[in-house]
Amino acid sequence: MITNLIDFLAQLVVNIISHIGYCGIFLLMLVESCGIPMPSEVIMPFSGFLVVDGQLNFLAVVIIGTIGNLAGSILAYWIGAKGGRLLLEKYGKYILISRHDLSLADRLFARWGQAVVFFGRLLPVVRTYISFPAGIARMNFKKFCLYTFLGALPWSILFVWLGVKMGSHWDLIREKLHDFDMAMLALVILAILFYIWRHWQNRKISN
Repeated sequence: MITNLIDFLAQLVVNIISHIGYCGIFLLMLVESCGIPMPSEVIMPFSGFLVVDGQLNFLAVVIIGTIGNLAGSILAYWIGAKGGRLLLEKYGKYILISRHDLSLADRLFARWGQAVVFFGRLLPVVRTYISFPAGIARMNFKKFCLYTFLGALPWSILFVWLGVKMGSHWDLIREKLHDFDMAMLALVILAILFYIWRHWQNRKISN
């Protein structure tokens, strides 16, 4: 089922970029960066193939993809700061997120936010959602934008370059990254389960 969904999204990406070019790249990278699982591992390599085909320009694709990533990240940051923060402060206890947890997140992003955002942008799965906790923790907005851009730039360069190198076989990149994506997803799920387990253990001790 997951494979079918990925194949559907990949075909959607190809159709959008084929029809509206640079605007499609910007839109798709924006969507991917604000929490909707649109595979940038398809967006940028396919764009790289179109560079080889003479339809697009390498530098333009990289810049537009990176700016689209930044735009979507800012939207996700804003949602986290304006909506997510208030919701978690009011209802977070029902999903095992306390005000103490929010304070820890605030301190984490205040001290290490630049590194978290930068390296988070370089990791599949994580890069799609890292902006929400940054917004919830109200990380310095200017630093958030700077390190988001700096993290998105090498990602865009790498995958456009891979698309150029692979040419008409650009889709093999997605196949080769599938196992790594699944491994990252598994790690994220394990981290969430560990977080829930720790909370239940602490609750038992406090009772």
